[in-house]
Amino acid sequence: MIWTELALKGIISGGLVVLATEFARRSIIFGAVVISLPLMSIMSLIILYRDGVKSEDLIAYSESVLYLVLPSLTLFIIFPQLMKRGWDFWPSLGLGIIATIVLYGIGVAIATKLVTGGQA
Repeated sequence: MIWTELALKGIISGGLVVLATEFARRSIIFGAVVISLPLMSIMSLIILYRDGVKSEDLIAYSESVLYLVLPSLTLFIIFPQLMKRGWDFWPSLGLGIIATIVLYGIGVAIATKLVTGGQA
């Protein structure tokens, strides 16, 4: 049973990525709308709730996601700016990812301190 649930979650998650990229082939904006929706966060909240996670933990999870969404925007700021300045794809993506990882570390520290009271 547990493998079936895990496989289903994986198929749904992967299906959303495929769906977004297929939409993006036809319309860049529509593909961006689909991928920017917080579908994974919503799905995970539903699954956690269904699995009996306490309300306080659901609240902390939701607030933590907020603190960690902000650093993820770094990639979408740095990557296009570097590409506009003539950088190649891989170096632009790599630097965007490195900056995002650094800011994720800061976001995790903030979320740990403010949301979970120091417990990761």
